[in-house]
Amino acid sequence: MGKVSVGLRGWRFNEAEIFTDDEQFKPLDEMPKDPKQRLLRLLTLVDKPCDACYLIHGEADKQQCNPAAFVYGEPMDEVLLCADHEPDFVYWYQNAGGSDLRGEEGFADAFHQWFADSNRAPDGFGGTEVVETDPEALPDLPDASDIRDRLEENYEPHTIDLRQYIDDSDAEQTDQPTEEELAELDLETEYPSREE
Repeated sequence: MGKVSVGLRGWRFNEAEIFTDDEQFKPLDEMPKDPKQRLLRLLTLVDKPCDACYLIHGEADKQQCNPAAFVYGEPMDEVLLCADHEPDFVYWYQNAGGSDLRGEEGFADAFHQWFADSNRAPDGFGGTEVVETDPEALPDLPDASDIRDRLEENYEPHTIDLRQYIDDSDAEQTDQPTEEELAELDLETEYPSREE
């Protein structure tokens, strides 16, 4: 088994970590943490617009944005791109310092700022070469309700008693002010209001 993209190109998954031998998605509790987090995040990303298109058109003309086809970065700090803007990202990553930020917080923000400053890949610069061996052989990405059902299937809630983490010396203290603290309060002070 090799590496595959699911839903959007970019993030690569080891087939053995996410698929069963009969080519179905494994139950989530059998997947390693990182692939599981990425799959769950993909559910919220597959219908989002390209970040670069969104920077061009904004919320008012969001319908003009191309749908995302690629995802790069880490979950919650990812960049979504359409096929038209993926070369801009690849250029930024390879030639304009993007690779120095790999895995760093603010990765997506740095690309967004670079792109918003009117930076682009030079004409003729290509994106990544994608080799599709058999995309129809991959199972469909489960929808959000299917994932939720799978998560709740073996879920057993448990209660955490926060009192066990309280230091006994802290338990003796109260939040009530002492007589001395009350005597020091100046209740006659007038503060400005919004009307003034």
